[in-house]
Amino acid sequence: MNKLLLLAARWVLGVVFLYTGLSKALHPVEFLKLVRQYDLVQPALALNLIAAGVPWFEVFCGLLLMLGLAVRGTALVLLGLLAPFTALVIRRALELHAAGAIPFCAVKFDCGCGTGEVLVCRKVLENAALILVATVVILGRQHPCCLWPRSPVHPPGNKQSPLGSGLDI
Repeated sequence: MNKLLLLAARWVLGVVFLYTGLSKALHPVEFLKLVRQYDLVQPALALNLIAAGVPWFEVFCGLLLMLGLAVRGTALVLLGLLAPFTALVIRRALELHAAGAIPFCAVKFDCGCGTGEVLVCRKVLENAALILVATVVILGRQHPCCLWPRSPVHPPGNKQSPLGSGLDI
């Protein structure tokens, strides 16, 4: 895979999560209200932990990607966040669609991603694109400009792991 494509994919994913994470972290009360609208958890402590922890976790993952540390593992974790979040956005949009009797793609709400109100179809397409970018990063074998690049393949007979070493998991 083209090294420039991998670098761009890694940086796009990192910048998006750095920006959205900081946006949520700087406005924790607003983010808490948005988390509450999904009606997934009831206890106040759980809601507060989610509202306080998720944004900083996203910032951390964004920084890891931008620095080139644990690139594939971080992209896998972000893929694990993006897929269920996209399903939740669709579920919430379907609820609003049914309640308001408006076309699905005309549903507009603040999904909690840190970018304000969005049209649901646009948000689903954005998340699908981010899922694709995360998949490209996961499937990439050699990521350029990493702080801790993958070590070279060892010659046959060497007792090292066939998976290689380094932090790029």
